[in-house]
Amino acid sequence: TTRAEFARLVATDPDTLTDLERAARFLYIQRAAFGGRPRGPIFGVSTDRPGRFDISQVGPMLDDLHTRMSGVVIECLPYGEFIRRYDRPGTLFYLDPPYLGSEGDYGPDLFKRSDFQGIADALSALQGRFIMSINDTPEIRDVFSGFSFEEVSVTYTVARKATGSRAGELIITG
Repeated sequence: TTRAEFARLVATDPDTLTDLERAARFLYIQRAAFGGRPRGPIFGVSTDRPGRFDISQVGPMLDDLHTRMSGVVIECLPYGEFIRRYDRPGTLFYLDPPYLGSEGDYGPDLFKRSDFQGIADALSALQGRFIMSINDTPEIRDVFSGFSFEEVSVTYTVARKATGSRAGELIITG
């Protein structure tokens, strides 16, 4: 695992690669990035463990991913369209939207603060059921006040550090 190879792969346009090369590029960046974040990645180094990418494991990792994902359908739709398309009695949706205050973490304009109300509106009309995890804030409690809450305490850690910050989250169901 090298900083130079990490920088080269980050700078490589994935559209110029084959499917296999693109998958290997993603795995390398994800494994070598600080906190495992492949978007806006920063090279991660730890003095107490070896590099996180082993080229000899790419083949087995891709085989494992292929096995796990075979038969899976991946949709990339706006949440409202996704819910409308798949909602029916017996459907269970799991939602993990960006946390309030972190709406831009997954890219500019992908999710806006007003989308929390949009999600609440869509969920209030469900035929099926849902589970959503989100940070516990007064605004979130207000927007989703028509649903059931379970408070949970979590520890956020980055790069597998033993210590982290404690935070409150909500599991919202309906």
